[in-house]
Amino acid sequence: MAYSIDLSGRVALVTGASSGLGAQFARTLSRSGATVVLASRRVEKLEALRAELQAQGGTAHVVAMDVTVLSSIQAAVAQAEQQAGPIDILVNNSGVSTTQRVQDVSEADFDFTFDTNVKGSFFVAQEVGKRMLARAKGAAPGTFSGRIINIASVAGLKVLPQIGVYCMSKAAVVQMTKVFAMEWGRFGVNVNAICPGYIDTEINHHHWGTEQGQKLVNMLPRKRVGEPKDLDALLVMLASSESGFVNGAIIAADDGFAL
Repeated sequence: MAYSIDLSGRVALVTGASSGLGAQFARTLSRSGATVVLASRRVEKLEALRAELQAQGGTAHVVAMDVTVLSSIQAAVAQAEQQAGPIDILVNNSGVSTTQRVQDVSEADFDFTFDTNVKGSFFVAQEVGKRMLARAKGAAPGTFSGRIINIASVAGLKVLPQIGVYCMSKAAVVQMTKVFAMEWGRFGVNVNAICPGYIDTEINHHHWGTEQGQKLVNMLPRKRVGEPKDLDALLVMLASSESGFVNGAIIAADDGFAL
């Protein structure tokens, strides 16, 4: 007997949706039936993705959001709900990194990473979560189903060289996920994290063919990098009402690299 998950009637907000994993997450949720709200600073790329999703029969909206600016987060979430309706699913995906050894990290490098990966992720989850909580309190007990999926990283579970600040920031996202899950789970708002390993996207595709990239690939358990579609099933499961017993989970999708 086949098993399928249908997200029809659900509204999903995806941050950092203009490229990479964020764009893939938006495509996956749209294919599963959700109405998708695409958020990032690069609105022109979001418009192209919206056109793609709509051409495939999906429903998508675009909002401009800079996760490092609280007023931008608040305005974008309000606009998202005005356009698409109350948000049922948040994929909290925006993230950045710099590459250098810790002795070379500047204050600007540190703030750049933490402002997006930690502060930005926190206040996006808070803004969406407050609205979910208000809906939950007005619903019959046990009937509300909100889903927040934070995109952390294997780097939040395993220290990696030359991206130490990024590792620290994603470890903070892991703990943030647990805090939200503990406080909000009783209201039907489930908060979980996906920790992707090395995934081939348009952002890093060129790297895997370099000497340094090949050295890294040869260090991986099965000497391969993942594809964005490798996260599809996990994402849809966590976004669904069927994941009601999964809360506060930190799930590595890294081909065993963090073991």
